[in-house]
Amino acid sequence: MGGSLPAPCRAVRPLVDGVIVMAVDMDDFWVFGYGSLMWNPGFAFTEKMTAHVFGYRRSLCVRSCVHRGTQARPGLVLGLDRGGSCRGMAFKVAPGDRAEVLGYLRERELVTHVYKERIMPMLLADRRRVPALTYIVDRAHMQYAGGLAAEDAAATVAASSGKSGANRDYVTNTVAHLKEMGIRDHWLEEVAAIAALLPSQA
Repeated sequence: MGGSLPAPCRAVRPLVDGVIVMAVDMDDFWVFGYGSLMWNPGFAFTEKMTAHVFGYRRSLCVRSCVHRGTQARPGLVLGLDRGGSCRGMAFKVAPGDRAEVLGYLRERELVTHVYKERIMPMLLADRRRVPALTYIVDRAHMQYAGGLAAEDAAATVAASSGKSGANRDYVTNTVAHLKEMGIRDHWLEEVAAIAALLPSQA
């Protein structure tokens, strides 16, 4: 690709292993997904069920300058932000697949390092408590766009489009997938409803 990305979406050098090596120390390797990973994990797993993490919530808090927006008009995609709780999907990975899955997830999630790799406690639907690998948003990153009111997020969503399609479609499809899985996210549903009423500027 020619040219450089704008400051909010510029890729950075990979983090040193010391920040993320904790993933290899888990007895059972579980992954927690809260966005597209829930219905499109892209890796092999041996067990799958709904789960909760606490202290973090699903949020449209990450600016997207490529897939759902442009350098001039960034869109918004999901991140796991501090506060509240989040119901998502848990995947158990076989020991023999751990290294491959970890590499895949890092390539998928750590492109610009707006996400941080973390291990956190997770409550499975069967009431087991296990540690899980997940990706939380870095509030100090230039792509962070937390704290938006539903109306402001919807205005951005309605106005943005990138190489993977319209930002409005991303939000609408996410809400539909969540509902199919029996998960309600009322703030995200409000954003989708408001955005559907706004004229597209993309």
